[in-house]
Amino acid sequence: MVVAKRDDDSSKPSSGSGTEIDKSLIAARAFEAMVWGMPAVNTDRMLQAAIGIGGGANTIVYWSRLVDWHNQTLTPNPNAIYLMPFYDTTAGPMVLDIPPAEGDSTITGSIDTVWQTPLADVGPAGTDQGRGGRYLILPPGYNAPIPDGFIALASETTTGFALLRSNLKSGSDADIAAAVAYGKRVGLYRLDVAANPPPTTFVDAAGKDFDATIPYSREFYTYLDRVIQAEPWLPRDMAMIDQLASIGIKKGTAYQPDSQITAQLDTATARAHTWIEQQYVQQFAAAYYDNSQWAIPAHQDLITAMSNGYADPASYPVDARGVAYSFAFFAAKTLGSGQFYLMTITDKDGHDLDGGKTYHLTVPAHAPVSLYWSATAYNRATHTLIRDTDWPSRASNTPDLRLNADGSADIYFGPTAPDGKKTNWIPTKTGQQFEVLFRFYGPQPPLFDKTWKLPDIQRA
Repeated sequence: MVVAKRDDDSSKPSSGSGTEIDKSLIAARAFEAMVWGMPAVNTDRMLQAAIGIGGGANTIVYWSRLVDWHNQTLTPNPNAIYLMPFYDTTAGPMVLDIPPAEGDSTITGSIDTVWQTPLADVGPAGTDQGRGGRYLILPPGYNAPIPDGFIALASETTTGFALLRSNLKSGSDADIAAAVAYGKRVGLYRLDVAANPPPTTFVDAAGKDFDATIPYSREFYTYLDRVIQAEPWLPRDMAMIDQLASIGIKKGTAYQPDSQITAQLDTATARAHTWIEQQYVQQFAAAYYDNSQWAIPAHQDLITAMSNGYADPASYPVDARGVAYSFAFFAAKTLGSGQFYLMTITDKDGHDLDGGKTYHLTVPAHAPVSLYWSATAYNRATHTLIRDTDWPSRASNTPDLRLNADGSADIYFGPTAPDGKKTNWIPTKTGQQFEVLFRFYGPQPPLFDKTWKLPDIQRA
């Protein structure tokens, strides 16, 4: 864990007041709580947004069209139909029913705990390998016999969610409608009614404000407390019990921090936000290609830990996890099977991407994907889709995307479209920095052996 800088000099004998020491301790522990609690608060922010539009536990929020800027989750994919089942096993195991792949109709996604630890990938790149399957999500400590015909997943938390993408053949209206219809074949129901499941409740979020941004203020701890009250303590997190109690969060007790605590929370969150941003920038130093600005947007220790459920007792990359869930959500069990990501915040010359300037990216021909690739611009300050723009990305399945004679594609970023390039243009905003996430769906070997290389973004 990161250690927050304290105002007192602990190397000297203390002759100061206990009040100053207490303030320093509260600020340090609130700092740590934000970094540690980031993935859980990230999940609860999405759940509360779902509740706000009529969804919630054991319902599926979906988008009946490609997401636009009203979806203010962290770095969402605007080139697939999104479905977000939120599960709650309080009343018993829940079944997530994934349909079999049929032609161009496929699901890519994963099932995660409230801490966004992946339980399984689903669909052709997942456990069911495209055959479809009934994933049985078990509550903590469940030890009853598992019925035949289910893929059992032991969740360490009572609640969680799945992020599912119903993939598109193209972005045409007909293909979007087909992807929505296929996605709504997903089912979510209790095990005890699995023999004759009732209709799944779907809530359409299209066009509705769905704000799941991270609050860098004392509000953060209200979300964290809600998770602490609802979920069991995990053995790996027991050291946080006293840490949280010192800032007013204690299981079984109403969260009512006193004035001394609340006075330190805003300061602590501001410091944590600054530190997280610094770590976020530093991760791009580990370039994916030699002499490149593109990087995998997660630390390798975190990728390993999430894939094995934090099985290594000598590794618990809390800092890397906190940074990752400050700008993204969901984790795949096996990164690189169904999807792969590269991200950049700078141009070829290492300068921050400026929303008031125009940039150019050439995507070489024969991109190593079996499904599609996409490039999406996000507001770097919030890591969300840029507000009030006509569209946030361009992809190989964008219907009017223009290709060059050799099969490559020129993508443009900027506040206005270059002449004759609107179909290949991604809008940005003057006065904002932006970041670009490049997605590979159905990634193929040339991506990993790097015989196919994504060039850097350049000033146009």
